[in-house]
Amino acid sequence: MKQKNISFFIVTGMSGAGKTQALKCFEDIGFFCADNLPVQMIPEFTKIVISANHKLTGIALGIDIRTALNPSVKSLPKFRHLLINSLQKVKNMGINPKIVFMDADNSTLIKRFSETRRKHPVMGKDLYVSIKKERKGLQQIITLSDKIINTANSTLGELKSLISGIADIKFKNEIVINIIAFGYKYGIPLDSDIVFDVRFLPNPNYVAKLQCLTGNSVKVEKYVMKFNITRQFLQLFFDLISFMLPNCIKEGKSYLSIAVGCTGGKHRSVVISNCLNRYLRKNGYAVRMSYRDIEK
Repeated sequence: MKQKNISFFIVTGMSGAGKTQALKCFEDIGFFCADNLPVQMIPEFTKIVISANHKLTGIALGIDIRTALNPSVKSLPKFRHLLINSLQKVKNMGINPKIVFMDADNSTLIKRFSETRRKHPVMGKDLYVSIKKERKGLQQIITLSDKIINTANSTLGELKSLISGIADIKFKNEIVINIIAFGYKYGIPLDSDIVFDVRFLPNPNYVAKLQCLTGNSVKVEKYVMKFNITRQFLQLFFDLISFMLPNCIKEGKSYLSIAVGCTGGKHRSVVISNCLNRYLRKNGYAVRMSYRDIEK
């Protein structure tokens, strides 16, 4: 069975070094992810995932010290042997598995565990001793690793950029944008990241023949768009959004909610939201539209 187009990564490393965040980054770029899978199950699990996902582009599995300490494994040397054996079976499927080792210096790990008050999986008389024991035990796994990522000074955006590079995936537009047209008289959407007020634009509500229509009507859109102030605003609006989005992606945002409001949420906000929707889709972004107050 040849699956050469499938990218396959084992994400492992020191506890507290960012394995969970790394898996989330893989998930954000379309990988099928699973955490803390028993190492013996890797080959069969891979077969099941591939057979059930015909358009699958990648698999990322989180494997850590908890797996090595499982009663069925009990020792790190045995764990290393089982991992090598499992990865060889994956190779026999025509897939080239890679191991990504997440790391950070001891002081950073101590700080992270102290802040979250999580219990370290390796038993020691104190946190420092537990981390030293884990690092010593994982030396055998480091030698197998294809990539070591030190997260001591990395932001989520930088980690996501690193993961995309490792996976050889460019995620220029890997962000989902929610556009919400709303009316200020009903309150600002609580889940909005950015709010734009378009109540300064000419209001179709004062035109008798347009009052009962919505911004989804061609007549209403033509009315709003015929004014120079609307066209000027849209140009500035699009320029601002075009500047912001790549930087939002760089910082690791996967979702962004843009709320556009007018008085009642029926005319101007709908027209401008629709224009933004078309602009973003034309530029390859994934967009979800909602008209919160259009029927009120």
